[in-house]
Amino acid sequence: MGVISPLGDSVSLNRNALKEGRSAISTLDLFTTRYASLLRFGEIKIENQKLRDKLKVNEKGITRTTLLALHAFEEAIKDSGLNFSEISSFDTALIGANTVGGMCLTDELYHDANQEIKGSEYVASYDSASINMYLQEKFGIKGIINTINTACSSSANAIIYGARLIKHGYAKRAIVGGVDSLAKFTINGFNSLHILSAENCRPFDKDRNGLNLGEGAAFLILEGEAEAGNKKIYAELTGYNNSNDAYHASSLSETADGPYLAMKGALDEAGLKPTDIGFINAHGTGTENNDAVESTAMVKLFGNPPAFASTKSNIGHTLGASGAIEAIYSMLNLEHQEIYPGLNFHNSIPGTDLIPVQTFREMPLKHVMSNSFGFGGNCSSLIFSKA
Repeated sequence: MGVISPLGDSVSLNRNALKEGRSAISTLDLFTTRYASLLRFGEIKIENQKLRDKLKVNEKGITRTTLLALHAFEEAIKDSGLNFSEISSFDTALIGANTVGGMCLTDELYHDANQEIKGSEYVASYDSASINMYLQEKFGIKGIINTINTACSSSANAIIYGARLIKHGYAKRAIVGGVDSLAKFTINGFNSLHILSAENCRPFDKDRNGLNLGEGAAFLILEGEAEAGNKKIYAELTGYNNSNDAYHASSLSETADGPYLAMKGALDEAGLKPTDIGFINAHGTGTENNDAVESTAMVKLFGNPPAFASTKSNIGHTLGASGAIEAIYSMLNLEHQEIYPGLNFHNSIPGTDLIPVQTFREMPLKHVMSNSFGFGGNCSSLIFSKA
């Protein structure tokens, strides 16, 4: 697995920061917007040229989104030990996810769309598929390739899709993950919904007042048990489910139908009982609607929910990357038998009265659930189990 987030540009750096309870949410230093000093974001403090140099990328028309994806992709490939023939095999699928793709270059897209001439070097880079198309060409990937955009559940659904390809015999392995970088498109869009916070977000707190947008990328290598052999196995993906309550374009239903069905469906797929889950990496955006609804769903399914917390208080909401990043965090929970604290919590939400984990602790874990809930009520839950 490989990851780059505001907490660091490797899996190990991310784990160390999570253990320390560190937040990487701040005002913007590298991204230009009128909100740079007014709102808080999870920004990766590495300039594009430094990313290009580190990754040895010389091609024109490569966006920050693609650079972040390449960074996480290469760490995952190196960690897996896959060779070129395995990566390029027809048995290897690539399922990536994002929400804005190359539209991180919002201004350039606007200018290109209004020119009658050929356009800039970025014309072919704006769509969501451009990231996977770049990885496909660079690594000679010949297997099934797809790009998923289901808002904030995008990369969780990429993981589900990759697992289903393996399960049904369409691939022996799947490289799955997601990426998103900060963009005026999303900053202005979320701000128009009045759900961005000028403070560090407070998931599951009574006085929460919005989310912090972030950026990042993560990729995982899934393989069937027969293919995995004696390779290092971080965890098993034992349960997964996608449910859609279709209640509202940007809100979840107050009855929590989508989140409840996603979590219950993942438990059923894994053949587990609610009491088997030791920890939940919650979606936990810090918005009024999401945290109340997710709390309702957890109480409805678990009665007395297990330990839970949201790592969006560490890195912000990375949109299409969040499901994959949080999947890696969940596997770190299992590998090291430890859970990471949610930050900025003070008072519980009346009615559910749930309290997230607030301090780092070591504890025995067999099964961890990771939730990703998106616009339109597109809800996905994953269950990872100790290998």
